[in-house]
Amino acid sequence: MGTNGGGTKRLQIPTPSQPPPPPKINVQKFTESRASELESLHSVVAERLNGDFRSRRSKRRRTTAFDSKAAKRRRKGQRQNLGDNTNKKKKNDNENVAVSRRIRRRAQLRMNPEKGFSLSGDGTKRLRTHVWHAKRFTMTKLWGYYLPLGLHGRNGVLIHDASYYVALQLEGPEDSLLSILSMVLVPSPSARAADGSKSDSVISGVIYDKAMLHHIGAADSKPIAPVTYMWRPCCLRNWDNDVAAINGQGFTKPESAECKSNSSFHQIWVWIHASAFNEGYDALKFACQKEKEERGILINCFSREGQLARLEVMGLKAFELLQKTLPATWIAEDSWELEHLVVEDELKKNYILENEDRISSKAMLSLIVMDPRAVTKNRMIPNVPESASSDMLDDISGTEIREHAGVEEISDRNKESFPLCSEPDCNSRLSCGNLWDASSGVIPPVEESLLCEEKHQLHKNIFCLDDPNSTKVQCSRCCPIMLLKDENKEGLAIGWTVILPLNWVRAFWVPLVSKGAHAIGLREKHWIACEVSLPYFPSDFPDCNAYLSSKAIEAASSNLKEELCSPSMGPLKFPIPPPWDSVRVTLNRLLTTVRDPIICREGKRNSGDSISDLECASCDDSLLGHNTSLDGFVARTSCSLTNFLKEVKGEHLLLFPQVANKNTCFSKITKDERRLEQGKNGITDIICDRKPCFLRVLLRAYKEGSFDEGAVVCAPRPTDISLWTLSSENIEGGLQIPQSAVTSYFKEQSSGKWELQIPEDTTAIESHRWPVGFVTTGFVRGSKKPVAEALCEAVLLAHLRKEQWKDLAVKRRRREIYVLVRNLRSTAYRLALATIVLEQQVDDVESF
Repeated sequence: MGTNGGGTKRLQIPTPSQPPPPPKINVQKFTESRASELESLHSVVAERLNGDFRSRRSKRRRTTAFDSKAAKRRRKGQRQNLGDNTNKKKKNDNENVAVSRRIRRRAQLRMNPEKGFSLSGDGTKRLRTHVWHAKRFTMTKLWGYYLPLGLHGRNGVLIHDASYYVALQLEGPEDSLLSILSMVLVPSPSARAADGSKSDSVISGVIYDKAMLHHIGAADSKPIAPVTYMWRPCCLRNWDNDVAAINGQGFTKPESAECKSNSSFHQIWVWIHASAFNEGYDALKFACQKEKEERGILINCFSREGQLARLEVMGLKAFELLQKTLPATWIAEDSWELEHLVVEDELKKNYILENEDRISSKAMLSLIVMDPRAVTKNRMIPNVPESASSDMLDDISGTEIREHAGVEEISDRNKESFPLCSEPDCNSRLSCGNLWDASSGVIPPVEESLLCEEKHQLHKNIFCLDDPNSTKVQCSRCCPIMLLKDENKEGLAIGWTVILPLNWVRAFWVPLVSKGAHAIGLREKHWIACEVSLPYFPSDFPDCNAYLSSKAIEAASSNLKEELCSPSMGPLKFPIPPPWDSVRVTLNRLLTTVRDPIICREGKRNSGDSISDLECASCDDSLLGHNTSLDGFVARTSCSLTNFLKEVKGEHLLLFPQVANKNTCFSKITKDERRLEQGKNGITDIICDRKPCFLRVLLRAYKEGSFDEGAVVCAPRPTDISLWTLSSENIEGGLQIPQSAVTSYFKEQSSGKWELQIPEDTTAIESHRWPVGFVTTGFVRGSKKPVAEALCEAVLLAHLRKEQWKDLAVKRRRREIYVLVRNLRSTAYRLALATIVLEQQVDDVESF
């Protein structure tokens, strides 16, 4: 450094012979080369301080000694250090040390294995987000998992960890897979094609579909659960590249001429709820075995449990949240068809989530996304060339994507931004992987500790400090995912489903929550299903075994609470689940009364409603219910309802599934007096030896009332309806039953079954109303438009509609049916309007 004449310093520029200063400083070498200088400096300072390096008391600042919490932390740290020293001594003495449960559990839950769930002591599975949920939610044990029960509902974007859904993967020729699906799914893919649905789009993997999984057998075989099934997109199918992965699962490439003549190799996912997983898995394996016996074609069916996860993002701003979290994505060139999805050409290769309206309903997007924890606003988005194939996008690593894309090589400084994570081998299929390849794994994301170390390294780079002890680990910066667009029947988007590898769940969960998503549990999810008028599994599926299992758990919990209370203070006991067979009693008595009116008591005035006079019918104990399961079947498609009406010779009944098919207008039906005349006395022709048919209905209170789960839906008399419709003000008290009838309406027998009791008291008979169904999902508290879901018998609903239409003018006839609803713990009936779902849509197989 020199000075000029004015005394100012001027910078010396190094000559070519003089080497420039190093870009980084090695701290260790720096201290070793100057050890003597540092020692002499230390001796001088020690001489001045007389060897006392403690700060002067007058110079000290306020410490945390006054804080009892901080003192406890210090003492806790001292005890931990003392315990560590003791453990080291014992370890040196070759003694076994029992680590505490807290330490063992913390270490276990921090692990991020490639496959599988962590297990508790009793074998219950924990979600990858278990630690996050356990700190904020009430956890419950259901279906073999620890699941979050829920918090108070919130608005905005909601997120739910639905990893307890399990994917069953089927592999084989296309025609064989279609044959298997036709055996167990209602509606089947062939029925979808006959109805003009987009079956080709489903098979090509453009969109997914939903159906009810049934046991193999007749058309009315017992259902198992609602499922979501999807075919592997055409752009991702490559037999030659995937044969090694397939052989790892026990599937062999067909060599016979018969097999070679079949369709190309395909793969299907069937997503099923955990409560019905075993039953559904057995049904699909049985269907595959039957296909092998009939056609000699081997179909591989196996579970992807512990490999794939599901995150459900719901709300009006769900797409905006995904845009914030997943700004850099790649999409295969042929994964969309322009006839289904109108997308700009440039978006197909270098795709950024935008224009949600252009994405069709039930669309499947196969994407490769960057690690959302490392995404920044200045991240470079690669431009994939048109020549890059879909398989290349699925298999190449992040380095290869940059090479094929022609992206400029990042600078040395940017390369050093992630010094602890090495890119995987370019020839390895595990780099980004493919969700459909079961045998090939996906490299796990960067661990949180490494991310923290990388941030620390970036801070050190600012000061030009080098860390010679940094080690490289193999990790991935990109992840293959699949986005599914969920919409209700009105076309309103209710959210998106993200399918991703199980070991990547934590990497996506925290960014989604930190960017505004509110986590919800099972209870809030049930509320949302009711708000969008979708059935919730298993609560709204009483014809499935999973419903009985869940209600058995609920009944056991209720009985336990009752045992803990004294008899005088204990709550009233009511049937769980509802006695569904009591509806069969109402149906049988209706048919008996109409066919043989002589059995009615003399002097009884005909009220015009045959159901209201059922107390006059002969009481046959064989008609009373003794079963807790649903005695009948639930029609979830217009086709099944039409077939039922034909079987029982009830085509004249006032049920109109053809309205959902848009074959006719409902206003024209109400004006058709011939249809009404046919149904006046036609109930005598109904064949009563068939199982009752139940329909899902939506209940809305006419003026007031709140309906709870398990409430009984009853048939009203014409005078009951006039109490609410003809009165301008609410009648004080309304229609009520005696307080004694609340506990005697259903009575528990010694066998544990519940029966419908026919009242003998005159007052009780006058207020007794016969059940036609039960509420499966009650009102959501605080909802602006409260609605409840129920299942009611089809013939009884048609009879009520006939009774309510016959004395009304054509203009006053409405689509809804008047019913009475009474909560089991209440004495008051409330008038409600019941809307049959199958009169509004073709099928009712959607679930939430």
